[in-house]
Amino acid sequence: QLACPLDLGCHSVLPRSVVTKMVDAATKATLQKIPLLTVNAGPRDGDLWIQRLKEEYTALIKFIQVNKENDNDWFRIESNKNGTRWTGKCWYVHNLLKYEFDLQFDIPVTYPANAPEIELPALEGKTEKMYRGGKICLTIHFQPLWSRNAPHFGIAHALALGLGPWMAAEIPHLVDNGAIKHEDYAPSAAGPSK
Repeated sequence: QLACPLDLGCHSVLPRSVVTKMVDAATKATLQKIPLLTVNAGPRDGDLWIQRLKEEYTALIKFIQVNKENDNDWFRIESNKNGTRWTGKCWYVHNLLKYEFDLQFDIPVTYPANAPEIELPALEGKTEKMYRGGKICLTIHFQPLWSRNAPHFGIAHALALGLGPWMAAEIPHLVDNGAIKHEDYAPSAAGPSK
């Protein structure tokens, strides 16, 4: 059994079969099109890390292609020169309004045995399903899945199975509870215009 971080609360327990069903058919279809990685290397592994980065970029490019083909484009991401720091933007459309957030993460030295901790700094403190620094809560569902599939999962898989489902569960809840407001409806710093 696994605890469920969805709307049921972080401490609710669901059977593994129910958790497996939480990944919808579209996510499964997309996931099957993302290439699995073969190089088992992390940032400290020199030339092997360069080979791993090439596979990471190939998988990310394929994931972005698949998303665009399915009219589901929802993130932009880039890395620093050595591929250890990733930054970008991600967005979620709720009630026909686009909510956009800065996205960042570092590749842990224990990668790919351990997944990166994905951060959305603007949402820090707005939900219980987040850790200090704006790191999204992925420990219950995603980490066991990552562990079973390491080193074959990479950044694209973390986005597809971690960040995407987290945003789908959390952003509507945060909007509906007033924790985040769309930029068009948020009060401006300059005050009302005359």
